[in-house]
Amino acid sequence: MINKQKYTAGLDEAGRGCLAGPVVASAVIWPDNYMLEGLTDSKKLNEKKRDLLRKNLEDCIPPGNWAVGISTPKEIDEINILQATFLAMHRAIEKLTVKPHLLLIDGNRFKPYLDIPYRCEIKGDARFQAISAASIFAKTYRDQLMKEAHEKNPDYGWNMNKGYPSANHKEALATYGMTSIHRKTFKWKTSQVKINFPDNG
Repeated sequence: MINKQKYTAGLDEAGRGCLAGPVVASAVIWPDNYMLEGLTDSKKLNEKKRDLLRKNLEDCIPPGNWAVGISTPKEIDEINILQATFLAMHRAIEKLTVKPHLLLIDGNRFKPYLDIPYRCEIKGDARFQAISAASIFAKTYRDQLMKEAHEKNPDYGWNMNKGYPSANHKEALATYGMTSIHRKTFKWKTSQVKINFPDNG
């Protein structure tokens, strides 16, 4: 008997606009006609709700039907943030144990992966639960990485700002310089002047 079921995977990323840390993408095979109450764009939810939804998603989506891919700060500096985002997405798709028949991408651009058809959706993380689920997985996974990084470098407040260019993060950069997980090609001052900080490890 031939399995004619079609699998759609939602994809989203977290961390594109950060000064530090990786960009993280997630791919999620979404169950047909399934709706999870409260699931929406991760940016519209507080941390407590995101963590609860993450648990609910893990309960309803089998292992291998969701995956996370990462591009490191070094890779971001080498190939630029857009290409690094595509790379993280490809790595997430690669880890799925089921090959999707269609990829739903949050945003307006994507680099094709193998021969899998794809569709870009502007603000898709608020309109498609497959993408919303990917948004939750990517965001919660990346937040945990930044909390762990905070334990090694507490001066930058990554447990709160998660590597985004908050005032305290920029102040810490000016005071202590860059760490090994800062993106050295990113411009953070309003003047857009590139500052070369020493690497503090």
